[in-house]
Amino acid sequence: MGTAGNSSAIVDSGSTFEFSSDGNLKLLNGSNYLVWQSNTANLGVSSASLENSGNFVLKNGGFVIWSTFENPSDSILPSQNFTVDNILRSGFYSFKVLRDGNLNLTWNDNIVYWNLGLKSSLSANLSFPSLGLNSIGVLFLQDPDLSIPVDLVRSSDYGEGSEVLRFLKLDSDGNLRIYSSVRGSGTVIETWAALSDQCQVFGYCGNYGVCTYNDSTPVCECPSENFDSVDINDPRKGCTRKVEIKDCSHTVTMLHIDHALFLTYEPELSSQTYTLGISACESNCLASSYCIASTALADGSGRCYLKGSGYFSGYKSPTLSSTSYLKVCGPVVSNASPFSENVESGSTGKLHYWVVAVIVVGTLCGVVIFEMCLWWCFCRNMSLFGGLSARYSLLDYASGAPVQFPYKELQHSTKGFRVKLGEGGFGVVYKGTIGNRTVAVKQLQGFQEGEKQFRMEVATIITAKSDVYSYGMVLLEVITGRRNFEVSPETNRKRCSLWVYEEFEKGNLEEVVDKQLANQDVDMQQVRKAIQVSFWCIQEQPYQRPMMGKVVQMLEGLTEILMPPNPKAVIEGY
Repeated sequence: MGTAGNSSAIVDSGSTFEFSSDGNLKLLNGSNYLVWQSNTANLGVSSASLENSGNFVLKNGGFVIWSTFENPSDSILPSQNFTVDNILRSGFYSFKVLRDGNLNLTWNDNIVYWNLGLKSSLSANLSFPSLGLNSIGVLFLQDPDLSIPVDLVRSSDYGEGSEVLRFLKLDSDGNLRIYSSVRGSGTVIETWAALSDQCQVFGYCGNYGVCTYNDSTPVCECPSENFDSVDINDPRKGCTRKVEIKDCSHTVTMLHIDHALFLTYEPELSSQTYTLGISACESNCLASSYCIASTALADGSGRCYLKGSGYFSGYKSPTLSSTSYLKVCGPVVSNASPFSENVESGSTGKLHYWVVAVIVVGTLCGVVIFEMCLWWCFCRNMSLFGGLSARYSLLDYASGAPVQFPYKELQHSTKGFRVKLGEGGFGVVYKGTIGNRTVAVKQLQGFQEGEKQFRMEVATIITAKSDVYSYGMVLLEVITGRRNFEVSPETNRKRCSLWVYEEFEKGNLEEVVDKQLANQDVDMQQVRKAIQVSFWCIQEQPYQRPMMGKVVQMLEGLTEILMPPNPKAVIEGY
């Protein structure tokens, strides 16, 4: 599994893949132009074969001269060892494992737009880390100095049967994904992605392109009508100015884009970062011959970034607390509505204000009428909804007050309710992603009985999983004599469970045991066993926690206890 050459290579229908007599493997296009080669000429290569693992090898007798596992292109397969000497590439994007165990996604080998790293206590002791993907969907990191591999991420179908084939791929859009395919099905589905927000990929929409969303689909657009698309058939190729600033014979103005962020290559220097108000961030850029664009943060910091010429990657989202400005030649011609343009003509200006006034008054009248209709409907059905409210307030309390999400956010997280997982008596369940987690979203078909049944199902799940978690937390607190939420100098200002796990890894059991227990004749092997069981019980993901019956078996020594992961995830993503 892989790609010969890079994504910019021109391969047509007349291309050929040749294994020449000198042992070199070559890809030629229809014009007989060399697109890619293995560089194995005159190295004694006598045969080529595709192994069951998916590794394509060139051999000299029984010796491997070249292989796709040692020379990966854009994919990693199970049983493949991806080391710090390897790199995945797809167009301008690359993926690598650093010496400290960090995973980086990079644009143009310079801009890091995604990083996944280990805790510093682990990364400080690595000598030659390597990344692997196992057959059950776990992406893990291993190193000669680690006692066990560290699980980094799990695919959404983690643990499913041996008939599922998986691979990790750096796609041309700059996102790193795990894909799964049931053997013989002919279909491939995404089961994990490094970035759930595609617009966070640097340069996704090309130079001067702005990434935003149409419902749940990322789309690329130019900042305004002052720009043209490089390729109208491929918006991801970016935009160009209709008139360059240096060639502008008109007044230079500033395009104002709310909730937008411009990232640049090369990044702005610290000397180009100021603490200014939003309006001053705009005016300072306009007055500067160096500045082409600026971004003002509205997060309370007052930060203003002045950006010179270079590569601009734009991101626009209602969740962004920033405003960006971009120099254009002449008046701003907005992408949105013709009413947003500044028109200086007297008669046209009057017409503009009349239109705005009519729209505002009409909107206010519509809102008033809509609210009156809602009030009438509420009064008419007060007895029905009042009873429902009383019943569900108790359910909310009993189930732990479920988090509420707006419908639009659920529509975005499920990509428009695209992937159907199953169907029950009260609704259809769809696959979704919120943050870096995979979730199941149930769309109810009814209201009264459907919602009641759904809430009771959630309450039952939470209760069953919480029992094991609570037991593990109590067990850990009994052993240590500390409450989990307490922090102190003795625990290095960390929560008790995280501190105990770090000391447990080092083998310092005496440090974590309650002093009252330590003064008695305590079997430290039993203490070690109890701590391991408690860590399994308080795993962050409910599916990782054992059933209560297995907990008893582990404590009684009837079942082997494996080394538990960190209860709050060994990894830190940022």
